[in-house]
Amino acid sequence: MAKNTVILQNILFPEVGVCTERELYFRYNSKVSSLAEEKGILFMQDGKVKFDTYFNGFSMGKWKKYTVLDSLKLNLCIRGKFLVELCSIEKIHKDILKKVLSREVVQCDEKGEVQVEFPQGNGKGMYTFSLKSLDKKAYFYGGCYCTDVEEEKLRKVKIGIDICTFRREAFVEKNIRILKESILENENSLMKDNLEIFISDNGQTLDREKLQTDKVHIFPNRNLGGSGGFTRGLIEINKSKNDNGVTHALLMDDDIVIETESLFKTYRILTMLKDDYADAFIGGAMLRLDKQNIQEESGASWNAGYLNSLKKNLDLNLLDACLYNEFEEYTEFNAWWYCCFPISVVKDDNLPLPIFIRGDDVEYGLRNMKHLVLMNGICVWHEPFENKYSSFLQYYILRNQLIDNSFHFPGYKKKTFYRALVGSCLREMMYYRYKNVDLILRGVNDFYKGPEWLMNQDGEQLHKDIMASGYRGVDIDELDIPFNYPMYENSRINADNKKKKMKRILTFNGMLLKAKGYNVVPMAGARPTNFYRKKRVLNYDITSNKGFITEKSYKEFFRCMGRLIKVSTATLGKFDKAKKVYQTKGPELRTLKFWNHFLGLEEER
Repeated sequence: MAKNTVILQNILFPEVGVCTERELYFRYNSKVSSLAEEKGILFMQDGKVKFDTYFNGFSMGKWKKYTVLDSLKLNLCIRGKFLVELCSIEKIHKDILKKVLSREVVQCDEKGEVQVEFPQGNGKGMYTFSLKSLDKKAYFYGGCYCTDVEEEKLRKVKIGIDICTFRREAFVEKNIRILKESILENENSLMKDNLEIFISDNGQTLDREKLQTDKVHIFPNRNLGGSGGFTRGLIEINKSKNDNGVTHALLMDDDIVIETESLFKTYRILTMLKDDYADAFIGGAMLRLDKQNIQEESGASWNAGYLNSLKKNLDLNLLDACLYNEFEEYTEFNAWWYCCFPISVVKDDNLPLPIFIRGDDVEYGLRNMKHLVLMNGICVWHEPFENKYSSFLQYYILRNQLIDNSFHFPGYKKKTFYRALVGSCLREMMYYRYKNVDLILRGVNDFYKGPEWLMNQDGEQLHKDIMASGYRGVDIDELDIPFNYPMYENSRINADNKKKKMKRILTFNGMLLKAKGYNVVPMAGARPTNFYRKKRVLNYDITSNKGFITEKSYKEFFRCMGRLIKVSTATLGKFDKAKKVYQTKGPELRTLKFWNHFLGLEEER
């Protein structure tokens, strides 16, 4: 049978506006420099560049496992004479094992392309290459990994990107522009006719006339959080799949920075999946937006609500970290900042749960994901969650954990829940964040009301009430505690000595002692020691330069303690009953009939 040559992965360069961390792309010696006028690298005599990096290494082991790939070639666009070294690299325990597969001299007197083929090797770990200049001056302009594959083995794939947004016009418009320029309106893109964008506009603020095209679809939507927005997108993609041929949905956050090669790589993997993995999910890792070489998560396990982010805090500038990523660990879901799956998963009785935020991606993954493909180079950059704080989340976190556990961990015990409930409430009391205690307890009480209560809620109004019940940051100039940066920094890094820690424990973090003075602490990542014997505290968010004040109050402390005791007592009779009701009636929350009503689509249709 005749074979076609297909590109698997392009060689990438750092790019302003996307990522400028050079060692995510290549490593070179002092006799090499980047070209100023175009993407490329200038080599002097004996200049050497290695491409064993996060973006330019090739995850051979995973490609061989999941796809029909059986050979690998390397196309290079060069001018001059080079020694090309092809090799395989694996991590075994603490050792990095490199095996040279071949060496070959290539030459182009003018700018042109050459091709070299990887020997089979053992097909494990990372396959990669290096270039060494054999001329006084030589140039590298780019290239790609490719293969020859029979047309019959390639799957027909079209991706519908599902974006949920709420009043982030600048982010959305920027990402639409990037996707148009690089793919949708790029005649050279292999994905040009295999990608469409579906945007759920929860804030109803996007300019549809300006942004909408035949491949960019915008749907004004009720603000029902991420779950409502992403579900609206899935409904619209599913509804139009017979007309536009979409085979896969890619759920993607609105406020991310993306290297569009991630989309192409996802597409190419999907076209080549083996039959055994035809239903695979493709996940994107989250890298930090402020430290672009640091990986926050690559897949995760649910662990009954105590989420475990895998491969956290890896420095991807390091080869060792890239090779660690090649190891596959037990995963149960991938967060919806970048998660692609077959649209066939989306059925009229198999939509996400209407839980607004926190846990919707977890539950849907637990329900549907059998295989998760994670690969170096498929990622997004996102603001780290440690820099984000939203008081209203206290309502959703424990409530949604209870809902998820009802479906997927019916053995979740009352005793375990008590520990989580008491621990969460006491922590907020130590922070003088008494409104947060009310939100936590309200969430638990609402869980006890069962799925029928959730079905009958106006989800948009409920969220407005929740937002109004928590703390909201205001400009620090409007607050009567003066901002002090050294005080803020000290609260981030100072640790207790043993004596102070014992004192804190014995006095309930100083609640039994007289308080005086104030402190400035981070909203997110605050610790009990920051509040010890302080009368008032400025909770500060460095990213927005906003804050709110919390104050020690015996009245509020005992009020919250009384509410906690009341809810704990109610738990004795309501916990198991609510779980059972969710198990029997809860599946109705996942139906198209329910969602059409919840989203207000019945009136539109």
